[in-house]
Amino acid sequence: MRILALVPGGISDQLLFFPVLEDIKKVYSKAEIAVVAEPKAVAAYRVSKIVDTVLPFAFSGTTSPSDWANLLGLIRDREYEVAISSNTKWGTGLLLWLSGVPTRITYDTTRTPWFYTALVPDKSQAGKPQYQAERYHDLLSAININTPTALPTINVPEGDIAWANALRDRLQLKNGYVLMYPGPATGIGDRAASYPTPSWQALIKDFRAKQPNLPVVVLQTNDSAEQVNQLKQADSELVVATATNLGQTAAFIAGADLAISPDSHIMQLAVALKVFTLALFGSNQPEEMLPPTEGEETRFLGISSPTGKITDIEPQTVLQKVWGG
Repeated sequence: MRILALVPGGISDQLLFFPVLEDIKKVYSKAEIAVVAEPKAVAAYRVSKIVDTVLPFAFSGTTSPSDWANLLGLIRDREYEVAISSNTKWGTGLLLWLSGVPTRITYDTTRTPWFYTALVPDKSQAGKPQYQAERYHDLLSAININTPTALPTINVPEGDIAWANALRDRLQLKNGYVLMYPGPATGIGDRAASYPTPSWQALIKDFRAKQPNLPVVVLQTNDSAEQVNQLKQADSELVVATATNLGQTAAFIAGADLAISPDSHIMQLAVALKVFTLALFGSNQPEEMLPPTEGEETRFLGISSPTGKITDIEPQTVLQKVWGG
């Protein structure tokens, strides 16, 4: 069986879609799975062994008729039997209808239901926040997969694990560390928003005072380089870990005792790795982006901004959650 998934959005969206792909593979072990993803999000599949093919396509960018025609040609050539789309826009529906894929699935909130063969209720529209991974997983009910939604899991390449081990040795991080990722956040309205540098400085200072034997490490990626440089200029003792790809990033997160991050793909990697995670939210709600909490041993805690802007979360609020939780 050949199955195609169309998943617009960033790396976080792809990671939250992983449980869908995993359950497809469990039920259809010989399935050939392809994903259409934003070019900026293709990096997510470095930590997945399930997907056979990733097709880059700029859902949110400026696409020409020839771009759509090229994608249509690829889908037709590979003769997919099932197409699952988390995107309900008319252009995606038309694409799938023209492709001739026999089974075409999306949510019942689409305005062009005639382009699809199966519609799934979108529970997120019922007024109660729904964990995004569960929302994606609901699409599987159209092909009779009704298992509970598992946490996202990832597979980190061995070379990236070796790289992270060597970096920890070089930074002398033998007994754990607190990992802080400055951002930016990825919620709607927060795309250029980072948690302020003075706020990170306040968190680092407090950790050093209360846990002097537990190193604080700041994670630098291409997205966070500018703010990490600001922190380094003001703090000569700052420990920085620089990762150049998603596998390296994941491997380094895996060794942390605690990860503090805005709502971002770094947060989602920490969740997938089951690292204790404290996440800062702006416009998104924690219930939408973090797994449902169960009992007192939950590993994932979210702090919502009182204004909907991540920059307005006070450092003291974060510290109260750390030391109180």
